[in-house]
Amino acid sequence: MMSQKTLPIALSNRHIHLSQGDIETLFGEGYELTKLKDLSQPGQYACEEKVDVVGPKNTIKGVRVLGPARNKTQIEVSIADSFILGVQPPVRDSGDLAGSPGVKIIGPKGEVELPEGVIVAARHIHMHTSDAENFGVVDKQRVHVRTKGERAVVFENVLVRAHETYALEMHVDVDEGNAAGLKNGDLVELVII
Repeated sequence: MMSQKTLPIALSNRHIHLSQGDIETLFGEGYELTKLKDLSQPGQYACEEKVDVVGPKNTIKGVRVLGPARNKTQIEVSIADSFILGVQPPVRDSGDLAGSPGVKIIGPKGEVELPEGVIVAARHIHMHTSDAENFGVVDKQRVHVRTKGERAVVFENVLVRAHETYALEMHVDVDEGNAAGLKNGDLVELVII
């Protein structure tokens, strides 16, 4: 039996989530992030602050900080970014940082040598628990997602993240989105086989 539902997709560019300790090292003691704009997920926002990320090979300047502060610092890059930096990050779910490569982070007031924390974020769908019920899926289930258009693809192994605070949206990185000819807000189909 096959069921299909549509949902919006968003392309995620490189960004960094910082711990409060790293925020203070990079921007100064007691520093609080400055909200630039809200993101689609409730409580999440892009900040005015940017940092430079230094890998063994090259530096990527102006990486956007996302708020609020997290327990651990995490940098999400695309595979193309990883070539620039000279690191080999694993494809991982957010927060799964064990064994991932580290880099140096440079802010206006200081630097952080991150021992681990660079990942390529695994494609995933955020959905409210009521959306999960409507779609007939559960938290941590893996599904397929079909796109439309000239470069249509089927994304396999897409993680469902269902929670009462999430808003419905699929996230892929810019490499995946560009390869499939997608732009923010395009509708895609969740397929349960």
